[in-house]
Amino acid sequence: MKTRDKIYTLLAESDGIISGEAISGELGISRVSVWKHIRGLVDAGIPVAASARGYELAVDEDHLTPLAFGARKNLIHVHREIPSTMDAAAELARAGCPDFTVVVTERQTRGRGRMARVWASDAGGLYFTIVVRPELPIDRAHLVNLAAAVEINGLLRSSYAVDAWLKWPNDILVDGRKICGCLSQMEIEGGVIGFLCIGIGLNVNNDPSRGEPNAVSLKDILGHSVPRSRILTEFIDRFETRLAAIDSEQLIRDWKANNNTIGRRVSVATTKHTREGTAVDIDEQGGLVLEREDGSRDTVIYGDCFYDTFDR
Repeated sequence: MKTRDKIYTLLAESDGIISGEAISGELGISRVSVWKHIRGLVDAGIPVAASARGYELAVDEDHLTPLAFGARKNLIHVHREIPSTMDAAAELARAGCPDFTVVVTERQTRGRGRMARVWASDAGGLYFTIVVRPELPIDRAHLVNLAAAVEINGLLRSSYAVDAWLKWPNDILVDGRKICGCLSQMEIEGGVIGFLCIGIGLNVNNDPSRGEPNAVSLKDILGHSVPRSRILTEFIDRFETRLAAIDSEQLIRDWKANNNTIGRRVSVATTKHTREGTAVDIDEQGGLVLEREDGSRDTVIYGDCFYDTFDR
C-alpha cells in the first residue's frame, strides 16, 4: 500500500483528529513527509481538514476519490472536469485497461447523449463510463447495455425506494421525468467484441431542471443528498454479477417487468425518419416492436422514443 493510501486509511479509521506526530510514528516517516502526503490527498479532492491539533477527514460523504472504492481503487479514474468520460474510457480501453475500469468526473464539458445530443453535466451528478470486455458474440452485445439500464433501475428501486421505470431504449424515468440516461460504444477486434464502453449520467445531487425542465434528481426525490461513491460501488457490484452469468431470457424479462414503454403509442425518431405505432414488445436483440394501425409490425433498433408518459 502506498504511503498516501496508508495515511488515508488512518484518517478514515480515526474517530476524530489524528496528529501529524502520531501519523509520523505509525508510518515511520517525517512530519514534513506527512504534510506533503496530506497536500497530495487534498489536491486529489479528498476533504482533509488541518488544524494545530492535526488532521481529520472533513464530513463530506459525497466526495469522489479512488480511495473511497477500497479494493477497486486502482480501476477508478476520477477527474474534476474532462470533456467526456466516454472518450477518456475508450482511450484507456484501447491501451488495454482491465475489465470494469471506470472513468468518473465531477463535470463534463462535452458530455453527449444519443444521436450526438449534449448531456448537461452540472456539478453534483454522477457521470461515468465503465469499460467491459464481455465474452459474447457481437450479435449479443446489446445485452450489456440492457443489463446496465436494468441494474441502475433496480438499484434506485431497492436501495432508495424510488419508483423508477425503464423507457426504451435506455432512459430511466421517475413520475415521467428523466433521472438517468445510458449510452454505449463498442469496438470490434478480430471479428469479436474488443470492448464496450457504457456511459451513464445519473442525476444525484445536481439540479437538472435548469437545462432540462422535464428532469429530476435523486436529491429532489429524497429531500437530501446521497453519496455518489456509494451508488457507483453498488452499481459496479450489481453489473459485474449480472454479466458474470448473463441470461438473455431473464434479462429481457427483467426489462419488461420494469419498463414504462410497452403498451403505449410511441414515435421513434432517427436522423433519417420517424416510425409510429403501439409499442408491443422488445425482441431478443433489444429492438422495440411497433404495431401499426393495420396490424402489421415493425422493429426499430435505435432512435429517440417519444410518448406521453402519463397516458396509456
